[in-house]
Amino acid sequence: MIKLKVAVLDDYQNVAHHFADWGKLSENIDLKIFNEYIGDDTNLSEKIFDFNVLCLMRERTPLPGTLINQLPNLKLVITSGMRNASIDSETLEKKNIIYCGTGTKIHSTAELAWALIMNSWRGLQVEIQNMKDGKWQTTIGRGLKGNTLGVFGLGKQGLQVAGYAKAFGMKVIAWSHNLKQEDCEKVGVKYVSSSDLFKKSDILTIHTRLSDRTKGYIDKNNLRLMKKESVVVNTSRGPIINEQDLIDALNNKVISFAALDVYDHEPLPSEHILRRTKNVILTPHIGYVSKEAYEKFFNGYFDVIKAFINGKCLNQIL
Repeated sequence: MIKLKVAVLDDYQNVAHHFADWGKLSENIDLKIFNEYIGDDTNLSEKIFDFNVLCLMRERTPLPGTLINQLPNLKLVITSGMRNASIDSETLEKKNIIYCGTGTKIHSTAELAWALIMNSWRGLQVEIQNMKDGKWQTTIGRGLKGNTLGVFGLGKQGLQVAGYAKAFGMKVIAWSHNLKQEDCEKVGVKYVSSSDLFKKSDILTIHTRLSDRTKGYIDKNNLRLMKKESVVVNTSRGPIINEQDLIDALNNKVISFAALDVYDHEPLPSEHILRRTKNVILTPHIGYVSKEAYEKFFNGYFDVIKAFINGKCLNQIL
């Protein structure tokens, strides 16, 4: 029996074997797990040329049409979750390659967003470092109660963060391209215009999808509308913010702080200027990285492959 050649890409924490019992498929598959990011490697097509199945973590290694066309052995692509903007689904469909997804957990990204909000607004990062450096209090924190949280995108993630803000006694406003006033009224959030979202937010948290309309939407013009004491938090997608405009805004004290979990280029290069920019907290795209989400992802890969071996499709996207 010819075994399927299966590749799990971008298992940064080396946990693929922890969350799924791949041994149960050992008679049917040859498994290769990649623990390092290889998406920018010009020889990427050579490294994955032989594989029949690719298991992709959303927003890590992309799968554009140019790469798909160099993989003649590819039969099945599985993404974590049921949506992956970095996969060329049209090319998969043209080549009759089956495209499936997994279950997911949505709470972890909202929780991280709130942790970043609290950390940046209260100045915790400085004081944590002070304690490690043998120092004592050097900053004066700010309370959240009575301040305004602006939510750019009031979907599942945005609604969760809005709920946290209400529990802390904050005012909550929201806007996005598709958002309507009646949507906000149903959940007790004030609908505002785009300009007012920037003008009135003490903290702006981003939860909209990346699209042609949202790419670079938060630019120098919108950042200049914000209060000098304001904070921007992004756990959605890096390119929604014009990166250089944000760096300039931080350096010139147009806003007071930013907290970022997502970037234009990931992994963020070790010498990237953001790593040296003041008044910013950086986390390595860990919004969805949680035990609960990984259980869904890796077991989801396993289940889809098992179904494929048995001639069935599970969680098919195409």
